[in-house]
Amino acid sequence: MDTYDLIVIGTGTAAQVAASVIRKAGRSVAVIDHRPFGGTCALRGCDPKKMLVSGAEAIDLARRMRSHGVSGDLHIDWKDLISFKRSFTDPVPRRREEDFAKHGIDAFHGLARFIGPDRVAAGDHILRGRHVLIATGARPAVLGFPGAGHLITSDTFMELERLPGRIVMVGGGYIAAEFSHLATRAGAQVTVLQRAARMLLAFDADVVGWLMEKFAEIGVDVRTGNAVTAIERSSDEYRVHVQTPDGEAIVTGDLVVHAAGRVPDITELDLSAANVAVAGGRLQLNDFLQSVSNPIVYAAGDAAAKGPPLTPVSSHDAKVAAGNILEGNRHKPDYRGVPSVAFTLPPAAAVGLSESAARAQTLKLRIKSARVPYWYTARRVAEPVYGYKTLVDEDSGRIIGAHLVGPYADEVINLFALAIRHDLSVRDLKSTIFGYPTGASDIGYML
Repeated sequence: MDTYDLIVIGTGTAAQVAASVIRKAGRSVAVIDHRPFGGTCALRGCDPKKMLVSGAEAIDLARRMRSHGVSGDLHIDWKDLISFKRSFTDPVPRRREEDFAKHGIDAFHGLARFIGPDRVAAGDHILRGRHVLIATGARPAVLGFPGAGHLITSDTFMELERLPGRIVMVGGGYIAAEFSHLATRAGAQVTVLQRAARMLLAFDADVVGWLMEKFAEIGVDVRTGNAVTAIERSSDEYRVHVQTPDGEAIVTGDLVVHAAGRVPDITELDLSAANVAVAGGRLQLNDFLQSVSNPIVYAAGDAAAKGPPLTPVSSHDAKVAAGNILEGNRHKPDYRGVPSVAFTLPPAAAVGLSESAARAQTLKLRIKSARVPYWYTARRVAEPVYGYKTLVDEDSGRIIGAHLVGPYADEVINLFALAIRHDLSVRDLKSTIFGYPTGASDIGYML
C-alpha cells in the first residue's frame, strides 16, 4: 500500500491547483479519477460550452447587422461546430496526464472510494493519505418523476453529432438559458419548462425580465410555473407531462435535456467508511473547508459547495485547502466579488449583493437602474437588450452590487467585481479613464 501526503479525488480545476501547490511544497501527491482527466470545466462545462456559443455569437451578430451594412445568410453547421469544440477538449486528458507525470504526481484511473478514515481504493490500488482532498465536482440532481431516465445531461448535449429539431429543457437555470439560445440559433425549436415563476433565479429579476424579450424574439418558448411530472417515449418522440397553472398538459419533443440543477458528486465515495459527515447531500465542512468529522479530509470546488459553483471559485478553494494542509487551519475562503455570467446572447452578469440583500444590509442604499438600448455600446451592434442596475452604499461610497445584461456584460462585470473585492468606491471608478469606445467606458454612466 502506497502512502501519500495528499490524495486528490478528481482531476478538474480544484484538483489540479491543489495537487500543484502541495507538490511544489515537496510533498507526495496522488490523483484519482474514473473519468477522462481534466474535469468538468475543461471537458464538459464552461470551456467547451463557450466554444459552441461562439458559433451562435457569429450568427446572432450577422442577423442583427442585416440591413445595417451586412447582407447574406449564415447558418450553423452543427457537426462542424462540435468538431471545433473537440479540437479543444480531445487533447485535454492526455495533456493533463502528461502534466501530472512531469511534476511527479502519481495518477490513478478508477472509481475512488474510501475504505477507511485515511485509505482510498482506486480500482485495484489501495492508497493511504495523510490528507485527502475531495474535488469530484458536481453531477445533475436526481429527478424523481417517472421517465426521468429519458433525460440527457448537458454533457451528452455537447457531444451530439446531430441537433434534433425539437428540444425540451427541463429546468430554467444556466443550462436551459444558455443551451436554448445556442440551439435555437442553430435551427432547433426549444421549449423551456421551468417550475419557478421565472428563469435564472440567481440573477436580478429586472435584468432577467429584459433578457426574456430576447428569448421571445428568437423563438424560445419559455413556460414558467410548469412542473414536469413524467416523461414517456412514444414512437419517435418524447411526451413530457406537465402540471401547469391551468392544469395538465403534454409537450412533445425529439430530445429532453436535464437543466434542473446540479449537486455535489459524492454519492459513490462511500464517505461513511471514512467517517466523513454528510447532511442533505452535502459534505459537512468547517470554515477552513475541512470535514467536521474527519480532520484529514478537505474539499474544494463544487464538491465542497461552500461558494458559488464556478471555476474560479474551485481554484480559490483549492488554494485555501492546500494552504491549510501545509500550514494548519489558517486560511478561509473569501467569496466577495465573485462574478456570475449566463452566456446567453446577449449575456447577463451579476456580482455582489442582490437588491433585496442590499436593502436588508445597507442603511443608505442608492440604486441606479435603466434599460439603455440607445447607448452607443448597444447601437453599434444593433442590440436592443442592454440594461444595468448598480447598488451603492451611500455612507461609504462603495459599490456593493452590479447587475448587467447586454453586449460585453460578461467582460464589464469583472471591473465591478474588482471594485467590490478591493473596496473601490464610485469615485475610484468614475475617475478611471477607460478605453473608448468600449463596454467598460459605460461604467461611469452606470454609477
